[in-house]
Amino acid sequence: MPLTLDLFPPTFLRVFAALFGLLWGSFLNVVIYRVPKGMSVVRPASHCPACGAPVRAWQNVPVFSYVLLRGKAGCCGARLSPRYPLVELIGGVVSVAIVELLILPMPDTTTTLAHAGAVYASSFALAMGLIATAFIDLEHMVVLPDKANFVGAVLGVATCSLRGLSWLDGLIGAAVGLGIVLGINGLYKVVRGRTGMASGDAVLLGVVGAWFGWQGALFGLMAGAVQGVIVIVLVRLFGGAVTEPEAVKREREEILAEIEKLDPEERELALEEWRKEDELADEPGEGMQAALAFGPFIALAGLELLLFGKFLEDVVFLWQLG
Repeated sequence: MPLTLDLFPPTFLRVFAALFGLLWGSFLNVVIYRVPKGMSVVRPASHCPACGAPVRAWQNVPVFSYVLLRGKAGCCGARLSPRYPLVELIGGVVSVAIVELLILPMPDTTTTLAHAGAVYASSFALAMGLIATAFIDLEHMVVLPDKANFVGAVLGVATCSLRGLSWLDGLIGAAVGLGIVLGINGLYKVVRGRTGMASGDAVLLGVVGAWFGWQGALFGLMAGAVQGVIVIVLVRLFGGAVTEPEAVKREREEILAEIEKLDPEERELALEEWRKEDELADEPGEGMQAALAFGPFIALAGLELLLFGKFLEDVVFLWQLG
């Protein structure tokens, strides 16, 4: 006889989800810090970003260690980014939300632990990928590597039945997500002569489409755009400005410094090749011309689809077209 969901009380599931999410949130910080630098997320073990000293176990407890050490490294006293506890907390909150919104509403006496575990594990994997992408894109204006996004898309198609979709729905959704952003970007290049949306945005929207079908891909684009505009308006209302991340500026300056060391002919060729390969090679303008990381808003829309999909099916007209 298969084990069913009623074997574990809701409180146990919530506590487990919170602790599990906090732990993986801590790992996400490693991903967010190392992936843009081309480093392994496995080796070396966690170390201080300032002095390189190994991080002791008690200094690596999610949220608690940051509070206990007052936001400073335990080895050298260097100030640590508030991103660390923020990402850990987001991991815990999202994990609990998955249990609360997707697992606990299932009929506990007939839902097998295997089915509930598959829903939780796949949903949590997508959520962690979207969160990592959002923070990496905010800081470096790049998304996760293509291999990671390919795995995410394959997982989305493979688990479509858990969300009431077919594998064909997932494939069509991935194609729509990729195609619509590439099409918009191609048109923008013709009209304005420069990149409008990064290729990483197309890949990320393709992943969302693989998980939620073509309607989900369109929702990701529209909801991401609307929420992006809202954030920009709020930033400007409070006297802020949309500017390029400092990390991107530093990376451009370092590359330009290396190119300047070349002979004039080699320099021109290197600049041309760099511009072909890197959409951020040219420094963006200011104001409306400023570059905006769109990935975090697509990721946010993906999380909304994951957690509130049933509600969105009732209120968003796109699902009435399927």
